[in-house]
Amino acid sequence: MSRRAAEGDTTPIRPSLDGLVPYEPGKPVEEVQRELGLERVVKLASNEGPFGPFPAALEALERASLEYNRYPDGGAYRLRHALAELHGVHFEEVTVCAGADAVIGYTALSCLDPGDEVVTGWPSFPSYVLDPLKVAAVPVRVPLRDDRFDLDELLDAITERTKLAFIAAPNNPTGTTSTRAELDAWFERVPPHVLTVLDQAYLEYIDDPDYPDAIEEYFKAGRQVLVLRTFSKIYGLAALRVGYGIGPPELVTAIGKVRRAFDVTSAGQEAALASLDDAAEITRRRETNREAMALLQSTLREHGFDPVGPAVANFLFVRVGDADALNRELLHRGVIVRPMGPFGAPDALRITVGTPEEIAFLADALAALAPAQA
Repeated sequence: MSRRAAEGDTTPIRPSLDGLVPYEPGKPVEEVQRELGLERVVKLASNEGPFGPFPAALEALERASLEYNRYPDGGAYRLRHALAELHGVHFEEVTVCAGADAVIGYTALSCLDPGDEVVTGWPSFPSYVLDPLKVAAVPVRVPLRDDRFDLDELLDAITERTKLAFIAAPNNPTGTTSTRAELDAWFERVPPHVLTVLDQAYLEYIDDPDYPDAIEEYFKAGRQVLVLRTFSKIYGLAALRVGYGIGPPELVTAIGKVRRAFDVTSAGQEAALASLDDAAEITRRRETNREAMALLQSTLREHGFDPVGPAVANFLFVRVGDADALNRELLHRGVIVRPMGPFGAPDALRITVGTPEEIAFLADALAALAPAQA
């Protein structure tokens, strides 16, 4: 008997949701300003890029605004065709959803029955755990080793009940990633009944010959894999929620059955389409991010913190002891960072790269904290 039934609650809620803690997004800037009476607040919490949409995307959004009274293309056909051409895959192997996390949720809904298992590293992105729990599946969390996915232990955790394996490359929140050799070994050993969901949401930030393009090297090689990508990070379209997956056509068809009819807005589709051809802007943002990451890392070290590394995306993970207390202190000084309790690391903060001015603001806040901490 569920807790609700024992207490006489007859509301028809599935028992699998008992005890499920929903994902809690970071506080918006305006709310922190209002609550604390601050003139300036810097948000370094949500792994957004510090820059807005590409210029071509802004123009596309202006054109799209004339049609906001119309429903969007429910199949995202133009964007799917463009992505299929970009990656050299078939149209039927591309799914476009409201963010990469929506692809994760629809994959869980498509593949998992109650009692089925998924494996993933931990701490990692909460959706890998929350979405299976929502359908009464069983997430098996394998501790990270040296703050990186331990793929050997992940393989050892697979059973006959395992259907999905979630691998974040790089991992959110630690910013570390698996090497090509480690992923090659994974795909050589993973049983054929397991679909690997390989999350490459931060791929565009990485310029390392040892980092694999999973679409080219695993999906096209016939591996049982769904590769995730997003327009939320380097493309600056986080608010528009556009992500996609490249995977087996049978899975793409199944996702189409459970996906909402108008999942991705017209604005999101048009902005994503307009962003695909600007390789020069991606390169510029990648180089800017690299410089900002170095600045953020040196800033944290100057104030006594040692971020986990090597971090290859656009954020740093740092263990600080009482993360909630430090988070509160930073909030009162106008800096929003992300406590990692919901990700499985209550002693850590995740700090997203900002502009040099925003990182300087963080440095001032940390400097102001030092006497109080002493």
